[in-house]
Amino acid sequence: MSKKGWSFIVVIALLIGVILYSAMTGSLKVNLSQLVIGLWTGTDDQVNVVKDLRLPRIIVAVMAGATLAVAGVLLQAVMKNPLADAGVIGISSGAALVSLIAVTIFPALYFWMPFFSFIGGALACLMVYGFSWKSGLHPIRLILIGVAVNAVFSGLGQSFNYRGSYAVTSINQVTTSTLSMKKWVDVEVIVTYGGIGLILAMLVFSWCNFLSLQDKTAKNLGFNVTRARLLISVIAVLLAATATAIAGVIAFIGLLVPHCARYLVGSDHKWLIPFSALCGGLLLLLADTLGRTLLAPNEIPASIIMAVIGGPFLIFLIRKADRTYGH
Repeated sequence: MSKKGWSFIVVIALLIGVILYSAMTGSLKVNLSQLVIGLWTGTDDQVNVVKDLRLPRIIVAVMAGATLAVAGVLLQAVMKNPLADAGVIGISSGAALVSLIAVTIFPALYFWMPFFSFIGGALACLMVYGFSWKSGLHPIRLILIGVAVNAVFSGLGQSFNYRGSYAVTSINQVTTSTLSMKKWVDVEVIVTYGGIGLILAMLVFSWCNFLSLQDKTAKNLGFNVTRARLLISVIAVLLAATATAIAGVIAFIGLLVPHCARYLVGSDHKWLIPFSALCGGLLLLLADTLGRTLLAPNEIPASIIMAVIGGPFLIFLIRKADRTYGH
């Protein structure tokens, strides 16, 4: 079997293993047979607690990781920038700010949080494109503008969150970046919107492959580069916004995962997109499980663990880009 096939098998096996471990471990422990029988019969009180409190968290972590990772793949293809990540260039913080404001004013529209997040993410994406454009998109300029946009939206979000409103503190999950206390309604939202985004991402894999060519070459082949960039960007914003609306701002997954995935399955987006989705789900669930169990009963948010891992990786990529572009 090829390296690609083994990579898929190993990641799927690891994902299933971490899901089972995460379901059985925590303040309430159950063994595997008890978990399976309890879920099948519904008569075990301990398993019912796991079903209501832990399984939604696991599903949200897997879906959020998958959507963020695929958003990173799409953004890197569109911007031709290995540093592009929704959490780094401000798309996630823009999504968080707009959804926080919207749902604070209209709390009954909770199911529409991904829509409001999409508007905020699209606004941040347009700002990054607009301010970075100078006869093209230079990788370092784009990432620096993105960091600045991210700082602005993060600051506005924190200011809004800490103004002392009861309404805000009751729905501040988009800024606290925690996966605790997730409910089945959160699963319904992220599976619906995130699932649509992941399917759309798979449908445009050939466009992503075309974008890896020089623009002039792609146009000579009859490929509409501008239309492809626009539609793929919309899908990436939808994916990042959905994850942000339910799981909060979690950076670096869209940065880390695509680079590791390319090493294992290559740059063909037909395989890169689904493999990145699996790896993203595995990485975020692993980070959340470690954060939940290492210092139990206290918890370390998955976003903090990802920041500890992703920060040095971003520095490495920037130094690599410096060498590549001669700065």
